[in-house]
Amino acid sequence: MKKVLSIVAVAALSAAFVSCGPSKEEIEAREKAKADSIAAVEQAAADSLAKVAEAEAAAAAQAAAEAAKADSIKVADSLAAASKGGKKK
Repeated sequence: MKKVLSIVAVAALSAAFVSCGPSKEEIEAREKAKADSIAAVEQAAADSLAKVAEAEAAAAAQAAAEAAKADSIKVADSLAAASKGGKKK
């Protein structure tokens, strides 16, 4: 009799645990939310990397423009110096 009651009690507890667990829809919803969260984080990381690359490109363009300006000033100064020195005889 004790064995029968023990088996019935174990069966009842097992049924209670199974019936109180999350449903298939709840599990799928949780997995979908997790996947959406991961996708959002990956998109944010990609956007951040794109902004950094854009900023680096802008900085490189500005540096190139400043170097070109400095070179043209240097050439103009050397031409001016050469034209002053060329008039002396």
